[in-house]
Amino acid sequence: MSSARDAGEGPGVATRFMTLEEVATYLNVSVAQVYALVRSHELPAIKLGGRGVWRIDKNQLEAYLERLHAETREWIRAHPMTSRAEESPL
Repeated sequence: MSSARDAGEGPGVATRFMTLEEVATYLNVSVAQVYALVRSHELPAIKLGGRGVWRIDKNQLEAYLERLHAETREWIRAHPMTSRAEESPL
């Protein structure tokens, strides 16, 4: 059984920030990929303290994902699928 400390939450208190590891797990990608998104400024994050501990605000993560959804929808509109019958023969 996990404790409130393990989950990063106290009784009735939701955590606002996620670690790079938590975001990587959430997105099913590597920590290095999340770090690259942060360093490229694609995914806003904050660096805390002298040791440089990165944290990502859950609201910023959700906004990032919404932007990706919008970009993907636009890409799909610009690149519709065609059936093999519609493609011109070579």
